[in-house]
Amino acid sequence: MDRNPDVDLKKLFAGERVSISRAITLVENEQEGSEQLLKEIFARTGRSYRIGITGPPGGGKSTIANRLARWYRQQGLTVGIIAVDPTSPFTGGALLGDRVRMTDVELDEGVFIRSMASRGSLGGLSKKSIEAADVLDAAGKDIVIMETVGVGQSELDIAGAADTTVVVLVPESGDSIQAMKAGLMEIADFFVLNKSDRAGADQALMSIKMILAFRKNDGWTPDVLKAIAIEGQGTEEIAAKITEHRKFLELGDGLKRKRRQRLEERVRELVADRLRVDFWANERLTMLSAKLDTVMKMKSTPYDIAQELINGFQKG
Repeated sequence: MDRNPDVDLKKLFAGERVSISRAITLVENEQEGSEQLLKEIFARTGRSYRIGITGPPGGGKSTIANRLARWYRQQGLTVGIIAVDPTSPFTGGALLGDRVRMTDVELDEGVFIRSMASRGSLGGLSKKSIEAADVLDAAGKDIVIMETVGVGQSELDIAGAADTTVVVLVPESGDSIQAMKAGLMEIADFFVLNKSDRAGADQALMSIKMILAFRKNDGWTPDVLKAIAIEGQGTEEIAAKITEHRKFLELGDGLKRKRRQRLEERVRELVADRLRVDFWANERLTMLSAKLDTVMKMKSTPYDIAQELINGFQKG
């Protein structure tokens, strides 16, 4: 399949904003030629460092992403931001809440921000968000920040998509304990307790640290940093901790291992998607419809029908 002519690879690799935008749109909407584009840019990926920012809604994830982008720009680095917003029930697109909150870096030529829809993903990221990060990587962005939709306790996809995962919590809502019970505890490379000027911050900090003491680690011990992101307090410390974690990964084979796992998961997803499309060809949909009557009459079971469909697929 030919690549879509709307995307000029030379301009994309040079970081030209219009080309980046067109490429992400192509990928996000699965337009003709999108897979060919992803194949052609793949050799240019793997150079940027990917930072995941996740946590329950209202924690200030967008503000922290915004402040980090400004800090990295002051260091002379280019930044790409994938801000995953809830999907509109009417258009299927992103509601753009995060984009609105990042206006002070949006006009910076060295920063590219893209709001994307979660597309119903319970993991906080859609597959298209990860592919968009590949586009930003190929376009030469030094840092790619991926901020999840903030769906609550289930957004664990970010751990596989990012090199460093930052979990943002706030003191007064009790999110710390709830989030940890559901798995965010396990994926955090470190925590940021944002809005730490509010009541209960010290108690929340101690609670997180107590639970961290029971967490198994591979040589890296997650820390808890205080921040007041709206005022810029804590940004430098967060950036320093990301750098520290990056150096830890690069010292051994941690970064290579993470990226290998990411690629394995991508291949598995691609295979599953293609098998799903091939499997549910018209004849199998027709067969399913015909066989459902026997299940409704209790003459067969869903397991029997599933096995029969699989057997037919394997033979043909």
